[in-house]
Amino acid sequence: MTTKVAVVGATGRLGQLVSRIVRESDEFDLVAELDSRASLSAILDADADIAVDVTLPGVSQKVVDFSVTNGISVLVGTSGWSSERIASLQSRIADNLAIGVVIIPNFSIGSVLATTFAAMAARFFDSIEIVETHHASKVDSPSGTAVRTAELMGAARVKRGPVVAPHTDQRARGQQVASIPIHSLRMQGVVARQEVHFGGNGERLTLSHETLAPSSYEAGILLALRATRTARGVTVGLDQLIDLSSGLPR
Repeated sequence: MTTKVAVVGATGRLGQLVSRIVRESDEFDLVAELDSRASLSAILDADADIAVDVTLPGVSQKVVDFSVTNGISVLVGTSGWSSERIASLQSRIADNLAIGVVIIPNFSIGSVLATTFAAMAARFFDSIEIVETHHASKVDSPSGTAVRTAELMGAARVKRGPVVAPHTDQRARGQQVASIPIHSLRMQGVVARQEVHFGGNGERLTLSHETLAPSSYEAGILLALRATRTARGVTVGLDQLIDLSSGLPR
């Protein structure tokens, strides 16, 4: 039995990719393709089992609220979901055992690995900054991936405390998330790239990931769609859906 999927934001870059993946899969049935301005009642009219939100930061909350209110699990691929918004959502659906919300800041497996490595390294360096670059049409900054990376690094070093980030009162020093400065570039000729820079005594470490084509998201999208079918509560990050244990002997 296939799972019926409604894609909201289907006219955007990511929305077109999600729609194609759903359409070509034997596991899912694409029952609605909506743009970001469409009436969300079409999700109900199509009798969708799950909704996929790939809209805009200013629209995403409405899509999630509508889906949750109507008992429909939702996969969120839209940026802008801060830890505060996620905590509020968790409180709202804590007692609802029938639905789930899966929030994925980045569908790339390589990006998830880079973020995991950055969280590991954050415990060993006090000087840390993020530089993220996306295509010129990306409307939000910093990116959801950069925010997620900073939050995970902050959590990993909670006992060590804030990073050393001098002169953050100057606008050119970026936006701080979990005390870590993030610098956002929006340029033509780029899909997505993130670098996390670590500075230590006499050494530097840089963790870099670059998306060369949207096809890098395909495996993660399928994984997230499958997880949303049975999700309960709020799940954040592709890292929660894959086994990130090293598999190496200790």
